[in-house]
Amino acid sequence: MMTQQTQYATEGDNSVYAQPDGRVVPVVTRAGQEDTSTMQSGQCVRVSGVSIQHTPATKIWFGQVSNEPGYRSFPHHHGEAETGGYVLRGHGRIYFGEGYKDYIDMTAGDWVFVPPFMPHVEANMSTTEELVWLTARTPENIVVNLEDVDDSELEGFRRA
Repeated sequence: MMTQQTQYATEGDNSVYAQPDGRVVPVVTRAGQEDTSTMQSGQCVRVSGVSIQHTPATKIWFGQVSNEPGYRSFPHHHGEAETGGYVLRGHGRIYFGEGYKDYIDMTAGDWVFVPPFMPHVEANMSTTEELVWLTARTPENIVVNLEDVDDSELEGFRRA
């Protein structure tokens, strides 16, 4: 049995990432220097650590997303972007489907993938603890807010 091995280029043109002196180096976003002008969705706050807004990155958005206790996002989707997330702390719920009647719960240590163009609502199910997760998106932080839905339509959700 023969296995196919993926071949990766070991060299390429990284000139698009060059600093003014021509050098290509890693870029570190220091704590407190993250970009906070990212697109928001209700009380769902996104902070960019790696994005086109403040690094040479052109094909990825990576940041932290949080909801205060008992808060949620507006219904939204992320356009063409594939989205991956990792829950750092808290109890989150993603509502989706017709009328946002379907949902999946997440807690610390869980990973989630949200397909492109999928309308959803991100909710903090705790009324006492913050929900915080890391999110990566390609190509960037696309957020398309949709018409809001009443809290009563989201099974089990309650405000703080």
